[in-house]
Amino acid sequence: MDILFLCVIIFLFLLAVFDLSVGVSNDAVNFLNSALGTKAASFKRILIVASIGVFIGAAMSNGMMDIARHGIFRPEHFSFYDLICIFMAVMVTDIILLDIFNSLGMPTSTTVSMVFELLGATFVVALIKMAGGVDLGFAELLNTEKALSVILGIFLSVAIAFFFGTVVQFLSRMVFTFEYKSRLKWKIGIFGGICATAIIYFLLLKGAKDLTFMTPEVKAWIKENTLTILGGCLVFFTILMQLLHWLKVNVLKVIVLMGTFALAMAFAGNDLVNFIGVPLTGLASYQDYIANGGGDAHGFLMGSLNSPASTPLYFLIGAGVIMVTALATSKKARNVSKTEIGLGSQNGGDEMFGSSRIARRLVRWILSILARVRRVTPLRVRRWFNRRFNVDETIMEQGAAFDLIRGSINLVLAGTLIALGTSLKLPLSTTFVTFMVAMGTSLADKAWGRESAVFRVTGVISVIGGWFITAGAAFIGAGIIVLAMYYGGHWVMVALAALTLWLIIRSNQRFKEKQEEENGDTLFQTILTTDDKQETWNLTLLYIVEQQRKFIEYAQKLYNGVTEAFIKENAGGLSKADKSLEMEKRILKNARRKETLCIRRVSHETAIEKNAWFHLSNNCCMSILYNLRRINEVCREHVENNFLPLPLRYVTELEMIRTQVDTLLNDTITLMDTGSMEAIPTLRRRGDEIKEMVSGTYHRLFDQLHDGDPTAMTVLYVYINILQETRELTSSLRKYLRAFAKLHDSEFRSRITPVISPA
Repeated sequence: MDILFLCVIIFLFLLAVFDLSVGVSNDAVNFLNSALGTKAASFKRILIVASIGVFIGAAMSNGMMDIARHGIFRPEHFSFYDLICIFMAVMVTDIILLDIFNSLGMPTSTTVSMVFELLGATFVVALIKMAGGVDLGFAELLNTEKALSVILGIFLSVAIAFFFGTVVQFLSRMVFTFEYKSRLKWKIGIFGGICATAIIYFLLLKGAKDLTFMTPEVKAWIKENTLTILGGCLVFFTILMQLLHWLKVNVLKVIVLMGTFALAMAFAGNDLVNFIGVPLTGLASYQDYIANGGGDAHGFLMGSLNSPASTPLYFLIGAGVIMVTALATSKKARNVSKTEIGLGSQNGGDEMFGSSRIARRLVRWILSILARVRRVTPLRVRRWFNRRFNVDETIMEQGAAFDLIRGSINLVLAGTLIALGTSLKLPLSTTFVTFMVAMGTSLADKAWGRESAVFRVTGVISVIGGWFITAGAAFIGAGIIVLAMYYGGHWVMVALAALTLWLIIRSNQRFKEKQEEENGDTLFQTILTTDDKQETWNLTLLYIVEQQRKFIEYAQKLYNGVTEAFIKENAGGLSKADKSLEMEKRILKNARRKETLCIRRVSHETAIEKNAWFHLSNNCCMSILYNLRRINEVCREHVENNFLPLPLRYVTELEMIRTQVDTLLNDTITLMDTGSMEAIPTLRRRGDEIKEMVSGTYHRLFDQLHDGDPTAMTVLYVYINILQETRELTSSLRKYLRAFAKLHDSEFRSRITPVISPA
């Protein structure tokens, strides 16, 4: 049995290695976003600065906090076996939760996950012990104060960080405006001095408070002389930053990199316990059990965990190396960073989140309030604010999401709030503060415009909701797992270990597949970063055609699939088509939003000339999608109710029509690939011929309905619906061909006489 426990401890450390990688991927959002979003330096240099901060913070950390040893449970009342089950459940749940959130690109809190995993697992074990006759209550078994303080920290972090982020950024923008370079002559020294002093304050109170050289005497001296230290730093850094500005050094980039280093160091120094605290506590428990337990795993109590513990230096250095390696190589770290950068981007882009009812109502309510404020504000005041907040004057690095002023405020304010919360004994979460400060500053910077506000508010609500989901999922998941292990013994432990490894492998495979899909949209990102107007239009046209070609190809495949499923009475195929159409609708709307953003970046003359044809082509695609949905909806209802199949003579007729439509769609795709405008009149003429053929079939069918078998009327009405929608689909495709031609050549003339009606 002792061998099993040793294997469990080894497995805990193996999970800790992965947890360090996953954890730094998740928390990289805290200290990388501002530097990456502003393009303050190359990605390699930003990683080097952050890696140095992470390594120093990890190597010099005390490596252990009371939360992992006796912060949640009271170890003197738990046996070695109890704690082994708890630790195993915590690590398994933590790995799965963090990896899921990272794969989704959702930043979450490692502190919240660990605390609630410990709380959930301990709660279940406490129930088991109380049910088994132990004369102890929850007060003797659990220490819920820490969990309650984390919950309080969530609310405080969200509200305080967002409020101060909005206010401070608003004031900073009033001082510097978006065209800030012309206003740096004397202001930059004071601004840089304040920012650098705030960063030092953050490092002293948060980043360095638990490092090995911070003895009680040093901490006491810093506390007594805090104001003197900060005053000296303010004078020194104000002079230094002014001198650097005169020497043509970009002080704002220096501030951003300083803030990145400070947050990275604080993260590694304080949050390291979230990744290795549980395995180290498990190791200490195992060593105590082997030395003093006498082989009685169920009876040996772990009161020794009440004593303080220090972590060997080689564990800290090893953890630092793993974290730095993960930071440099993890694609998931960039995925998590992309969420916050996307939600705070000054430019419109590919919105990662959809629209929600609460976001729509909230945005509408705020707009109505702003309209009232605008009506009572004097015209002169409004003009002054409009000049200070003229977004068109924004100065950003090539490819940046926001400027250096906002990046500096993000880092400095987040560090200051965390340090202030630490000094006031408030449990502010690093993740919550950094994220909500970034959201507040983006709101103050008018980054949430009318076109993107709903999507970004939805994103913020989703992320905040994810934090609460983390707490609930951690509590429930750890509780279920510890219950299974407590009663299932070593076989369940082995099975859960295997399941965890399988989930990790599968999650990484899915993430790679998702990344490959996202990497295919590089053309859109290129358009957003291209300055040349003509080149932007060329790329935009290429992008529009590429997206619409995918849709026409999809329409061809689905039309054939739905009609075939109807003929063969394949209810499963029609059900799958229904789900596919819902997904395609979202894809089409997202593509239209992105294409509209591209159109806005071309020259004004080109936009006016091409805008109508662009919207017509998109409307035609949406009409075709609606036709497909109407066909599938009626066919699915008919087949699922097991009504009569389509008579054979009509099957042959429908297959002939389908062949004609399929050929037209296929030739349209070929046209889009080759760009040959000469084929468009021919294709439009063929479309008219198909419409005439379908209309003839439609009218003959109506005549036959009066003399046919009444029992077959239901299926014939479905067939009529297919014919009607097929005719409309063909008509939309004809209109699309004309819009396609006009997008490429405004002087294009169809040069055909329509057979049915003009499009």
